[in-house]
Amino acid sequence: MVYDLAKNLDKEKFDVSIACRNSKGIFFTEIKSLNLPIYFLEITVPIKPYFTFLSRIKPFKNFIKENKFNIVHSWHWSSDWSEVVASRLGKAKFIYTKKSMSWGNLHWKIRSFFSNHVIITNHEMNHFLPNKRNKSIIPFGVDTDYFRKESIKSIIQKENFNIITVANLVPVKAIEDIIKAIHLLNTPQIKLNIIGSDCGDYPEYLKKTVAELGLEKQVKFLGKHTDVRPFQNNSDLYIISSQKEGLPVALLEAMSMSLPVLGSNIPGIRFVLEDFNKLLFEQGNYHQLAEKIIYFYKMSTQERVGIGQKLRKHCEDNFSLKMFIQKHEELYLKIVKK
Repeated sequence: MVYDLAKNLDKEKFDVSIACRNSKGIFFTEIKSLNLPIYFLEITVPIKPYFTFLSRIKPFKNFIKENKFNIVHSWHWSSDWSEVVASRLGKAKFIYTKKSMSWGNLHWKIRSFFSNHVIITNHEMNHFLPNKRNKSIIPFGVDTDYFRKESIKSIIQKENFNIITVANLVPVKAIEDIIKAIHLLNTPQIKLNIIGSDCGDYPEYLKKTVAELGLEKQVKFLGKHTDVRPFQNNSDLYIISSQKEGLPVALLEAMSMSLPVLGSNIPGIRFVLEDFNKLLFEQGNYHQLAEKIIYFYKMSTQERVGIGQKLRKHCEDNFSLKMFIQKHEELYLKIVKK
C-alpha cells in the first residue's frame, strides 16, 4: 500500500519522500525504482525513560523541520507515539493508518490523541476512536488491471479442485482450520496450496499437522512468492481463515482475479464481503468451513465463474487502487489547508 501510494500520487501536487530504517530485502529494489527521495533513519524511539524522551526524539524532529515536510503519514504497525510527537514538534501534520484490529493499550489512545488525522480501513474500527472527530475510512485498494485472471498463465494442474491461501504464516492466520476442514472431507481431489514463508515455528506446526493427518499429497507449502497471480489464476477457491484482520489485501487480490472466496466472519473480512454473507464462515469452525468447501466443490464451473465475476465487479466498484489514491489525495490537501 505504501508503494502504491508513493508511486501513484499526483506528482504535480505532491512532493513525495520515503523514510525507512534500511535497504534490506528484495522489495527495496522496487521501492528504489520509484526514483523518489529515500531517507534511512530511526523514526521511533523507546518511550521510557520519560525524562530523556524529548532529547531522544530530537533527530527525527529536526529532520522533519529541516526538510519542511507538511505531512508525515505513518504506516508503522505499533502503538508507538514518539514519531507523532516528533512530527508535531517539527511543525508537520501527522496522519497514521490503523491497519489491524488489535487495540486496547493506552499507547494507541495517546498516538491517536496527538495525531491530526487517523485513517481506519473498515467501519467496525470506529469504536476504537469514538471521540476522534478527525478520522476517515479509506479501505485498501488493489490494481484490478494487474490482478486480472486472463492476464497471466496458470502454473497449477487442473485435474484437481485447487484451493489457495496467501498469508504471512503466523498463528493469527489460523491456517490449521483450512487443513482440518480438508481432512474432514476425505476427498483426495481437493488440494490446498499455501503461499507464504514456510520458515519458523508456526509453519513447522502446520507441516506437523499435515503429516499427522496424512495430508501430504493434498496440502503443499509453496513458500513465499512476489507474484502470486500464476498460483491464483487457475485455482478454484481462495480461503482466508484469520482470527484478526484490518482489511486483507490478499483477499482483494483474489477477488480481483475473479476467484471465488471464503472468509472467516471477522470485522475486516466481513467488511469486504458484506454483500456476500454466504461466503463467510464462523472463525475457528472448521466443520462449517468444510461444508462451504464441499458446496463449491460440487458446484459447476459455470457457477463458480459467475461468483468470481461478481466478486471482481465488487472489488472494482469498492476497492480499486484508483479510489484508494484519490481519497488520500483529497485528505492530504484538506489537512494541509487547515
